[in-house]
Amino acid sequence: MPSTLRNIKLLIAYDGTDFSGWQRQGCNRTVQGTIEAALERIHKHPVVLTGSGRTDAGVHAAGQVANFTTPISSIPAERFVQALNSLLPRDIRILEAGVTLPDFHARFDARSRSYRYHLICGRPALPHELRYNLQLWRRPHLDLLNDYARLFRGELDCSLFAWPQDPSKSRSRYFYHAGFTVQDDTLIFEIQANAFLWKMVRSVVGTLLHYEEKGKSPEELKRIIETGDRSMAGPTVPPNGLFLWKVEYFRG
Repeated sequence: MPSTLRNIKLLIAYDGTDFSGWQRQGCNRTVQGTIEAALERIHKHPVVLTGSGRTDAGVHAAGQVANFTTPISSIPAERFVQALNSLLPRDIRILEAGVTLPDFHARFDARSRSYRYHLICGRPALPHELRYNLQLWRRPHLDLLNDYARLFRGELDCSLFAWPQDPSKSRSRYFYHAGFTVQDDTLIFEIQANAFLWKMVRSVVGTLLHYEEKGKSPEELKRIIETGDRSMAGPTVPPNGLFLWKVEYFRG
């Protein structure tokens, strides 16, 4: 990379409700495409933005990470926050911007991704809450759900949660943490792994709630996961409760 170029790392939050996901795709409104359009206005030429990973239509982010290279030396890196936010719609915000390593790659240098799924339990959700939470009319058994969540440790074959259209060559993933917490009437599921399959977190949440309602033991669920039989998975929950929460890096 020529020395005149700087590699800029961005921390991004967005409300995914009205986007067709992160990845640029034709004429559809996407997060990547919208930010790239703003970068093009600043640079007067197309700029490629690389994200840490794709989020699907309707999925939100509080901690998406992306990077791009710029030949512009007159804008301090941190000023890209103000410059981009002045051009972006209200449902995308740049939270931080800074110079990173010349060869930093937002996707390939990531050590782990964390997602959170939010549910309003046992009461009617307020209208604005429905954009960011699943309405669950019952109050699930928290201890049992956390017993299930402890199954997600270390290397795990995730075939049970894999959609047939997922192009991944391997369906094994390494998990660092998974667990449920309650804040007032909101149930929050957080899961951290090196990477995730397509729609996997939503499938995990739906499956754990499905078997919790049936009263299955953690040992029974472990055996079900080990079958890798997709037909044994619970329903996939909708995207509105899901947030890409944090991305951690080996470097950069």
